[in-house]
Amino acid sequence: MPRLKRQRIDSTFARIVESCALKILIVKLSSLGDVLHTLPVVHDIQTAHPDAQIDWVVEKSFAGVVRRCAGVNRVVTCELRKWRKAIFAKATRQAWQAFKMDLQQTQYDAVIDLQGLTKSAVIARLAKLSQTGKRYAMANRSDGSSYEAPTRWLADVAIPVKAHSHAVQRGRDVCAAALGYDLTSVAQKFISFGLVSGANIAYSAINNIAYPDSPFVIFAHGTSRDDKLWPLTNWVALGKRLNAQGLVVALAHGSDSEQARSEAIAKELDKATVLPRLGLEDLLTVMGKSAGVVGVDSGLSHMAVALDLPHVQIYNFDTAWRTGPVAADKLQSARQVSVYAQPTPSLDDVWLAWSQVFAAEK
Repeated sequence: MPRLKRQRIDSTFARIVESCALKILIVKLSSLGDVLHTLPVVHDIQTAHPDAQIDWVVEKSFAGVVRRCAGVNRVVTCELRKWRKAIFAKATRQAWQAFKMDLQQTQYDAVIDLQGLTKSAVIARLAKLSQTGKRYAMANRSDGSSYEAPTRWLADVAIPVKAHSHAVQRGRDVCAAALGYDLTSVAQKFISFGLVSGANIAYSAINNIAYPDSPFVIFAHGTSRDDKLWPLTNWVALGKRLNAQGLVVALAHGSDSEQARSEAIAKELDKATVLPRLGLEDLLTVMGKSAGVVGVDSGLSHMAVALDLPHVQIYNFDTAWRTGPVAADKLQSARQVSVYAQPTPSLDDVWLAWSQVFAAEK
């Protein structure tokens, strides 16, 4: 960022901080993985501005994750994915008006669009600003990410981002530039997602969901793209090796096809359970009780990273540099690893990674 522009941003926020606590709105609507990758900005902002009020706009289906993020004050939900299917319907118009009223309850000192799309830019524009407030957005696309030009046209300040940047780091860099703090000053030994797993929540508090009494590993085998899947035979073979270690395999699913795959894997194992189809908050709770997760490149797999669980993430494409596990020290990098190969990593590749993770955890 040009030095002069950075100085203007810094001086603006210096004046605001002197007069009152910052009111900040994060706009990150979807998808699950993208929302999870954005969570660390909350901890960064709180560290730099302890009195800040941080609100967040998100798609309703992912709101459960944001509500579990320590430091988020208010979650404003929308259903753009649903509304665009019936854009002229009366119910859609009513829902849109209700959303706007909810969004505009607060005047913000900073509205930060971390989505970089037209829809997020429009929502950022709808939000109300304080007298000295500004809207911030990314000025350019980074490798492998979606980006649409209106996000910078509708913002007051467009912040350049590095072309080759991890999804977690990109959001942290933008917020640091927008709010005028040095990111190195808020860094800790590990990157904090601030996600409360609910691992201490009582059994009855999660709808009496049955999960194994013995230590269990969750298989996050489902994904919206078939080319990201790992062969079913590999999952079965991996499950048998985990059973031999005394670990139960718990299988998560979010669709009929994923449930069928879960049942097919469980049928071949001695110690396995197919979890019921869970909402995100219930899944966070169950996942927080697990001994670790093995998953493909998917939202559930990224959830395991955000929960700081022992985790192996399977990639059929060389994109782990952008969305894979992130770590700030050797211990964290040993406990959360990605495995990449084409057309897909072998069973032995994944088993070796799990052995490393298991050893680091012990």
